[in-house]
Amino acid sequence: MAYEPNLKKKYREEIIPILTKEFNYKSVMQVPRLSKIIVNQGIGQATADKKLIDTAQEDLSSITGQKAIQTLSKKDISNFKLRRKMPIGIKVTLRREKMYEFLERLVNVALPRIRDFKGIPAVLDGRGNYTLGISEQIIFPEIDIDKINKILGMEITFVTSAKNDEEALSLLKEFGLPFKNIKKN
Repeated sequence: MAYEPNLKKKYREEIIPILTKEFNYKSVMQVPRLSKIIVNQGIGQATADKKLIDTAQEDLSSITGQKAIQTLSKKDISNFKLRRKMPIGIKVTLRREKMYEFLERLVNVALPRIRDFKGIPAVLDGRGNYTLGISEQIIFPEIDIDKINKILGMEITFVTSAKNDEEALSLLKEFGLPFKNIKKN
């Protein structure tokens, strides 16, 4: 039997029936699903220190379990000492099993390690997608704090197939994301 992540199994067995009942879907195919998770780090200081991008790329690869790619600048900006096609960030796009594994580690291990954590804001983009900003990469247990020379933040974007924010918020809440002050209209 093939390996199946816990959250994928939970989605199939628990979340689909809950959302079908809540939004009165006629078919299982109407139920919103998590399409992909994009983890992005913008590293503006990389223009001065070239090794910073390489260490950040290794860190992000160990956090996500997938090789991170560099994002390059699109144009020259002399005020920022930026040249075209210079690496200024890194990103990883997670899908399928790795996406569910990362989400489970994020919810169960990384977010509870944030100091004075009171939940994440429930503000979506209007199209059913959610972006979570994290100020330190050291909340992930894969990172060795002794080897960190610069604390960097990251953005984690959850892309769903939901038609609106209400459906996406219900989906992400069922996956276990700890939202604070959710308002019902």
